Amino acid sequence: MRSPRQAQLRREAARMFAEFGYHGVSIEDLGASVGISGPGVYRHFPSKDALLADLLVGISEDLLENGRVEVAGARSPAEALERLVDRHLAFSLGEPDLIRVQDRDLASLSPSDQHQVRRLQRGYVELWVDQLVPPLTRDEARARAHAVFGLLNSTPHLDDPTSRAVMLKAMALSALRAQTRSQP
Repeated sequence: MRSPRQAQLRREAARMFAEFGYHGVSIEDLGASVGISGPGVYRHFPSKDALLADLLVGISEDLLENGRVEVAGARSPAEALERLVDRHLAFSLGEPDLIRVQDRDLASLSPSDQHQVRRLQRGYVELWVDQLVPPLTRDEARARAHAVFGLLNSTPHLDDPTSRAVMLKAMALSALRAQTRSQP
């Protein structure tokens, strides 16, 4: 369980890393943002690297675990897809800073933390793939899932993304359910 100070540091780190990039934020900047000294941050996280890993591994774990809950609660693959889209959309609307940090700073993680994030992400993708196969092949289902993630994760780049939520959901479901024309 996180302490209130850890939660505050996580929120501020996400905001600052999203705005300035991981390498553009010092430990002193992080501490000052929550009213403590830079070295005081080390009482809550062993390093700035550990804080970045906590953010990015944490969101990957949350997406996978919450995705599993949504799939388990669905009565059909179609319902599971709708629930996955709703959950992912709620994440992307609620955590735009983390999306920006993931996009820009994943490579700043240690190799072992990058591997852990990628492993969790593959598990998350496969939840979506399992709902689309059949009629799609696993490769086509994977491509659609990744395309939908790109769509849903575009929220940090939209003006007033909350007002676009209905449109984003409809577009995501349409992309997932689109009929594929046979190849000539």
